Amino acid sequence: MAAYTTIDDAGLFYQPVIYTGTGSSLGITGVGFQPDFTWLKNRDAADEHLATNAVIGATKYVVPNDVDAQTTKAETLKSFDADGFTVGTFETVNTSSESYASWSWKAGTTTGIDTTGATITPTGYSFNQTSGFSILQYSGNGVQGATVAHGLGAAPELIIIKATNTTESWPVGHAHMNASSPWDYYMYLNTTGLAADDSAYFADTSPTSTVFSVGNNSSINSGSNTYVAYCWAPKQGYSKFGSYVGNGNANGSVIYTGFRPAMTITKVVAGGGNSWYMFDRLRSVPYNPQDGRLEADGVGTETTSAKDMDYLCNGFKMRVSDSGMNHDGRTFIYAAFAEAPLVNSEGVPGNAR
Repeated sequence: MAAYTTIDDAGLFYQPVIYTGTGSSLGITGVGFQPDFTWLKNRDAADEHLATNAVIGATKYVVPNDVDAQTTKAETLKSFDADGFTVGTFETVNTSSESYASWSWKAGTTTGIDTTGATITPTGYSFNQTSGFSILQYSGNGVQGATVAHGLGAAPELIIIKATNTTESWPVGHAHMNASSPWDYYMYLNTTGLAADDSAYFADTSPTSTVFSVGNNSSINSGSNTYVAYCWAPKQGYSKFGSYVGNGNANGSVIYTGFRPAMTITKVVAGGGNSWYMFDRLRSVPYNPQDGRLEADGVGTETTSAKDMDYLCNGFKMRVSDSGMNHDGRTFIYAAFAEAPLVNSEGVPGNAR
């Protein structure tokens, strides 16, 4: 039997949960672990996204679809709990009878980060080398080509950054944003803009197993700003970050991930500005196709009119000719997190939805 180095239980590190608001303090369970990063969105109302993490602390949040500085509000996400989190009475996270999507990730190691090669040491952090995820809090130094320790022990392929003390956009770096020099490019999570070549973001330098590089743009490395960074490195059977080329056909290509997805985020890179589309296994009927679309860069309610994609045992398949997801000849990047691996470490195969 072949030997596999894979994550058998993705639910130990990532979990989507849907909950219904009550308007009163509400404990959300079913995550399966105490989260270190939780992202929330009202499915029924045009409310902003809300993201908070255990490094900066509960009740403090930033808005992925906007440029706002970090806000402290006691009645948002009040605490990270053993099996989930507690939300307060703030309408963005807990309006009575309205449905909410939540996505939670586990990090957990808060000491001993490897600073080899770093010119910026995080002031706070939590990382998990098994699942390839880290949360970093750092102060910028304004130096082009500065390097930040990320703690993963492997090169991250997705990095999302936000200045916390001031109004700035959310730079995103992705290892497949360009075929030849992906880290010359950036996009913003909070806009529909396309990939742009600018060394002031990721300093035209690929991340290493210990650090990632930053330029001197104020949204990523100003000497006056503090930042939060979320970094992911791919892990077999659990996460994959890649690209695909659309075919403009409802019978789209299969994008291989090596697992049955629990969540996918896609974004067109060039040729036309479209949103960052978010899907997960819970927000649609319990079988294919997936039809619960949210936009990371917008406040819109969940769209279910299109049958956008299938989640397969080994990846996902586009089922629309939509210009924002499967335009003929355009390149798209994606991030995918698993529900179950295609083949687990014992050689047992998985199945589709």
